[in-house]
Amino acid sequence: MNQVKQRVRVVTVRKITGKKSIKDKVYTYEYYTLSLNLYVPKDVVERYGSEFVIIKDEEKNIITIIPKKIAEEQGIKVE
Repeated sequence: MNQVKQRVRVVTVRKITGKKSIKDKVYTYEYYTLSLNLYVPKDVVERYGSEFVIIKDEEKNIITIIPKKIAEEQGIKVE
């Protein structure tokens, strides 16, 4: 029987505040990232929370990133 090799781990997004000065004004902005500087839209973080699940399928070499809430609803075992 073939057993699927998947690695599942939970990660938390980082909130980063940036500053940019243009002429005499300083503008601040916020954005959210995961490891490897993957950008996560602000509305996704506000809707589903800051915890995400990374699923790495080692046979197909596919990495899937989904919010933890959705993963639990789909029945994915999360530690």
